[in-house]
Amino acid sequence: MNSHSIMAVSSVFAAFDKDGDGKVSTSELRRCMEATLGESVSEEEAAAVLAAIDADGDGLLNQEEFSRLAAGAHEEEDDADVKRRCLREAFGMYAEDTTTTVITPASLRRTLSRLGSHELGVEECRAMICRFDLDGDGKLSFDEFRVMMMA
Repeated sequence: MNSHSIMAVSSVFAAFDKDGDGKVSTSELRRCMEATLGESVSEEEAAAVLAAIDADGDGLLNQEEFSRLAAGAHEEEDDADVKRRCLREAFGMYAEDTTTTVITPASLRRTLSRLGSHELGVEECRAMICRFDLDGDGKLSFDEFRVMMMA
């Protein structure tokens, strides 16, 4: 994984890890899912998503497990659905606003700043996006974001 990909996965993971303990609990995952989806998510649904990703069975999601999820380590259809949903939730955290389906340099910078990442300029964010901007529009669609997370 290159440094931009590692930083992107780390930033997405940090968004889920609200208490900063290096692990994502069911309740943290549930809160992120609700905030991103804009709808209620049951504790059981969040637990099922977490269990599908939890390789070591500790009931928590560490960054390595999250990275494997983002890299597409799970191949079964159910796991693919879980992976796509988790990536969709992460994508929503970076999108320009709730009505658009793209990540812009400004929205990437704003989200990374909110997550406590070191301060990046718009040009640095534009360069991060450019690397994975397959259609050259200067923004990341969900499919381009998925490619970035799997890089």
